[in-house]
Amino acid sequence: MEYKDYYKILGVPKDVSKEDLKKAYRKLARKYHPDVSKEANAEAKFKEVGEAYEALKDPQKRAQYDQFGSNYQNGQSFTPPPGWGQQGGAGAGNFSSFFENMFGGGGMGGGQDNFYAQGEDVNTKITISLEDAFSGAKKTIRRPSGSKQTGTLNVKIPAGITAGKKIRLSGQGMAGMGNNPGDLFLEIAIAPHAHYRLEDKDIYLDLPLAPWEAALGAKVTVPTLAGKINLKIPSGAKSGQKMRLKGRGLPSKEAGDQFVVLQIMTPPADSDKAKQLYQQMAEELNFNPRETLENL
Repeated sequence: MEYKDYYKILGVPKDVSKEDLKKAYRKLARKYHPDVSKEANAEAKFKEVGEAYEALKDPQKRAQYDQFGSNYQNGQSFTPPPGWGQQGGAGAGNFSSFFENMFGGGGMGGGQDNFYAQGEDVNTKITISLEDAFSGAKKTIRRPSGSKQTGTLNVKIPAGITAGKKIRLSGQGMAGMGNNPGDLFLEIAIAPHAHYRLEDKDIYLDLPLAPWEAALGAKVTVPTLAGKINLKIPSGAKSGQKMRLKGRGLPSKEAGDQFVVLQIMTPPADSDKAKQLYQQMAEELNFNPRETLENL
């Protein structure tokens, strides 16, 4: 029978690592997959690279192949030793006679059709708004290259999803033999917001305050992703102080919180009246913001 050079078929050196072997196989499997390849001999090449990978991915098979096939060249006649191949189990039926005589047709537990039945999973990212992460949404996305079909997909974004989580779309991955495709995994990314900051399930909002609101206390309107609320600012509030709105973060079994971070804003002294008021404050309030630094 004709000897098959599995290393040459996969385009890898004989000392190829397990990881590089896997990468080479996946690249060629995508190239020659009958459902996506336009090459005339795609199905035959697809089976050939699959057979080569099956022989080399298993350390025991690879050692046997290297030992008994080291003196042969691709295309030359190969005759296995007496009794060779009997340890492999039942014949696969869909591999070449070289493979079946070399390994006894075993190792697949049901043949090449079973080995190729499941298509590869496809992983991609989808970026959504913070509002969509909070409320949930329905999105239409373009199918990634290499997935089961072309066109678009309708995706349901669950409320409360966080960045890094994955949505699994069963059967929407790379096409497989026997109409058994892999899955499509969408990894969630959440776009930055103009006003809110997201930390895990908690939402942060900087709230500007006038000096008199911070000093005297006030009731102000604060936006949240669930709607506006009234918030009581305590007298003597300081810039950077956080106020917690329980359960106003991303929804879940244990919902996140919203933290309002107070930011005291200084009115501009851009008129004679404003300058006069600042001068009056300086004279009457006897306020020294650097008092604690005087003894340093």
